[in-house]
Amino acid sequence: MMEDLRWLGVRWGEGPDVGGPFAPYEQSRRHQLYLDTWRKLRDDGFIYPCTCSRKDLALAAAAPNEGDDEPMYPGRCREKAGEAQGFDAPAGVNWRFRVPDDEEIAFDDLHQGPQSYVAGHDFGDFVIWRRDDVPAYQLAVVADDAAMQITEVVRGADLLKSTARQLLLIRALGLPVPAYYHCDLVRDEAGLRLAKRHDALSLRALREQTGTPAEVLRVCDAGRRNFHHGGTEFTEKSR
Repeated sequence: MMEDLRWLGVRWGEGPDVGGPFAPYEQSRRHQLYLDTWRKLRDDGFIYPCTCSRKDLALAAAAPNEGDDEPMYPGRCREKAGEAQGFDAPAGVNWRFRVPDDEEIAFDDLHQGPQSYVAGHDFGDFVIWRRDDVPAYQLAVVADDAAMQITEVVRGADLLKSTARQLLLIRALGLPVPAYYHCDLVRDEAGLRLAKRHDALSLRALREQTGTPAEVLRVCDAGRRNFHHGGTEFTEKSR
């Protein structure tokens, strides 16, 4: 991906290849930061161990939606909150953040406008650490953004609901709140969002088809204009 972005003319001042003041930039090397974050959430009573099996969740939860959303958790292990202090490490069980039921989580997105989600209705207790000892996305990005002093987060609109979850984590951890800008998604001719899991068109594929950065940018710009005039081929997307 970095090779393709360089070819396109994108340059960055920090990263795993160029270093920077907030290194390391590989999440695999930031485990201690995530572990410290888990411990604070445990000590302050915001999380609990969850031993539900996949079968338990499949029987109780609805299917995830287009936005990579996790199924609504039925709360089977909420009563285990008192057991959290007995764990010295998170491995072996899933860990969930207990959401404040019926609380409205509202924020103003710099692109999508005012957003509002109700904890316990739009989303339930969510995983912040997996049983295989890997921090979940929600915890990792909150910890990274704070540690790297990120002031503006730019990503796809499929993560709008995740922002509500992350705002709860940010509040629980006492961290500064960044601004959020959620871009429209790139979609194919059928209106489905482009995704790696579906072997969708990639920058590398465009590079191979067009041959030059200028042509890739021209094709994408034409597709974006077509979408805004009623087509469905492209919209803007940023991560």
